[in-house]
Amino acid sequence: MDRQVVKLAEETLTRYRALTEELSDPNIYSDGRRYAQVAKEHARLRHGAQMSEALLYAIGESQEARELIPVAESTEEREFYATEAHAAEERVAKLTDEIRAELIDRDPNDDKNVILEIRAGAGGDEAALFAGELYEMYARYADRLGFTHRTLSSHPAEVGGYKEVIVEIEGDGAYSVYKHEGGTHRVQRVPKTESQDRIHTSTTTVAVLPEAEEVEVEISLNDLEIDVYRSSGPGGQSVNTTDSAVRITHKPTGLVVTCQDEKSQLQNKEQAMRILRSRLLEQEIRERQEHEGALRLAQVGSGDRSAKVRTYNFPQSRVTDHRIGLTSHDLEGILNGGLNEFTQALAAKERADRLAAEAAEIPG
Repeated sequence: MDRQVVKLAEETLTRYRALTEELSDPNIYSDGRRYAQVAKEHARLRHGAQMSEALLYAIGESQEARELIPVAESTEEREFYATEAHAAEERVAKLTDEIRAELIDRDPNDDKNVILEIRAGAGGDEAALFAGELYEMYARYADRLGFTHRTLSSHPAEVGGYKEVIVEIEGDGAYSVYKHEGGTHRVQRVPKTESQDRIHTSTTTVAVLPEAEEVEVEISLNDLEIDVYRSSGPGGQSVNTTDSAVRITHKPTGLVVTCQDEKSQLQNKEQAMRILRSRLLEQEIRERQEHEGALRLAQVGSGDRSAKVRTYNFPQSRVTDHRIGLTSHDLEGILNGGLNEFTQALAAKERADRLAAEAAEIPG
């Protein structure tokens, strides 16, 4: 019996019941922020609490059956209790593994919404066009999964596509699905402007950030420098005639966020603050767990053509993920949002790596 898991199951069940009791108190509705905080944690713990309750019940069944074996009055009774004990112990083993995966090994950010920052890298116009195609790919994948998505900020390129586009994806476990998409994505194809049919290589970088709640990242207004200016589109064309675009500088870190996609200054400020909070959360996580190297700076790298996590080869309709050696020849299907094969394989690699790391820490 894994005592660590049993202790965690007891703590999880106790916490879940306390949250349930708090949610049943009518007074909680007078504090909207507290209610949202408690309701979110309650929902996040629900599955783990159900498994924890089942584990503790199975342990009790096993112990009770084992205690009855020596006092059984017949061979048949002893065999019956032994069978019951064995069945309960099998449930204990299965639930222990499930609880470990759900409550111990699970990335604490997996349940969060996600913010994707897609930027054109090396390759000029081709890189910008491909940034637009990646944006569409991730949006279509979100649609397939039943997630919602919206653009928080964008800087379109004159030729089409984007110099930079930031999109929020909302859905249960969105971060767990998209988190391995971070890195340099390389595209190989013949540009429309190429007269000699030569294949060019361009890159686009993707950073994946777990969306931060206000309660997770507190930002002092004294730490912010907020500028407003007139929004503009490609080529300097005015989008509107009011100073609705917003630039926020976080003075302690030097992080700068700009938003101009919304029509009002207030909406752009809200969008910029969401992006800033997520960048600050990501920075905190990266500083605390730098050895894992899974977030923005480790993901994006230099944006150079030689640094890559995935290559999209148009002439051969081939997509290769270099981290897991997985190749698909359905380029069109993948760009239409068919990313499941890749995201599932990358998630499996993450689990295998974590198990290997745990095994390496066990002495002898």
